[in-house]
This record gives sequence, structure tokens and C-alpha cells, in this order.
Amino acid sequence: MSKRVFITGASSGIGAALARHYAEQGAMVGLVARHRDVLQQLAAGLPHPQRHRLYPLDVTNHAALAAAAADFIAAGGGVDVVIANAGISQGTLTEYKEDLPVFERILATNVSATVATFAPFVATMKAQARTGDRGCRLVGIGSVAGIRGLPGAGAYSASKAAVISYCESLRVELRSSGVRVVTIAPGYIDTPMTQVNTYPMPFLMPAPRFAAKAAADIARGVSYSVIPWQMGVVAKLLRLLPNWAYDLAFSKAPHKTRQAGH
Repeated sequence: MSKRVFITGASSGIGAALARHYAEQGAMVGLVARHRDVLQQLAAGLPHPQRHRLYPLDVTNHAALAAAAADFIAAGGGVDVVIANAGISQGTLTEYKEDLPVFERILATNVSATVATFAPFVATMKAQARTGDRGCRLVGIGSVAGIRGLPGAGAYSASKAAVISYCESLRVELRSSGVRVVTIAPGYIDTPMTQVNTYPMPFLMPAPRFAAKAAADIARGVSYSVIPWQMGVVAKLLRLLPNWAYDLAFSKAPHKTRQAGH
């Protein structure tokens, strides 16, 4: 069982579900999110609240992330699992110039912050692996939206495709080190991010069930996992579609809502 788990985007949705799962298994959890009061409320509801470390910060602040990582390593005497979960989603359309800053914000939060989350932990994990520790995991949270580009969600799809490819590169880089890189691609999980969607969401999964399945894959060191598995089948089929068929099928797909005045 992993005893020291660092999670970004921990205040709600998938991140909060993972935090609860690991805390219930006895882990010391590092909780990263922007708002201190929300983190405090989350921690108060976890087993052994005094055991956990709270880091109220924005993941695009890489110096603050590095400081949080150093504090967590010092407090726990090392680290077992790092989950780069922080992510945002918003509808975007390239033709609107006001959407460019939204693209940039999504990429900064979903992609660059994943790198900045992992970077401060790699040396410590390598050192632990050299002593025989085979439980070190770097976990990137991708999405099935990163497997094929979705209309109206260019920024989100691009960011999650980047997370998937980045984690694959990192996995190969660290293959001989004993540190395993795990990519989890969620389908539709019942969280505040998906609850605003007005279109059908097949195979919608409760967040606690997702967390249990993800934690099991992380413990096994699975290189890549789509949860729920049914969405993995759908994703493989979509990847096999020729472009003309995919374009025809998805040209009328519903778009995620853009926010006026962003």
C-alpha cells in the first residue's frame, strides 16, 4: 500500500476522490489546490486529518509547486505516488481571438503543470528505487478526449493528447530507473466538471469507483489505462476510424459551452 501520495487538483472531482481513497487506506496525502478553505474542509473529512499536508497554490506557479514537493518529501521521508491531476476544461473556438488566452491557460494548467508537478520528485524517486523500492509511481491524468480531437474542445483535447504523449516519453526515459510512469485516461466520471455537460455521457462512472480502479492500476504500475474499460473499447474503435468517417460522424457533435467575455 502506498503510504505517501501527492495529488494536485485535490479539492474536488477525481482529485478529491483519489485523496479520500488513499487516506482511507492509511496514506499520508499531500493535497494541492488553489483554495485553502476548500482544502481544509476536505482534510477535515479524511481519516487522520492531522497526517495530511495542505498546499494552497496554483499549479501554474512552478516555484510554489517545487516548494510543496520539497516540504512533502521532508515530511514523509520520501514519496511513493505523485498524481498530476489538476486540469481545467472550457469550450474554445479558434476563430475567436478572445479564446487564445483560454487555450494558453488550459495548456499551462493541464500540460506544463504536469511536468512541473513531476520534476521535483524524480531525483528522490530514483534514489528510492536504487535502494530496492519498486513502488514509486508518477501518474498523469489524461482523458479519452485526448485520443481524437473533439470539435469545440480543441484546447482540452490538445492538452490531454499532450499529457498522454508526454507521459509515454517520460515512461521510456525512466524505464531503467525503477520509477514507473502510469497514464490514466478517464472517460465520463461524475464530477463537477462533467455535471455541466448538457449532452449524453455514455458509461458515466461515480468518482469513488473510478478512484478505486485507478488506484489498483497505479499499484500494479500499469503503463496506460482507460477507465471505465468500455470507454477504452470506444476509444480504440474511434482511433481506427478513417478521417473521413470520423469527420462525418463528429461534425454535428455537441460542443462544450464557451464562456462569454473570457
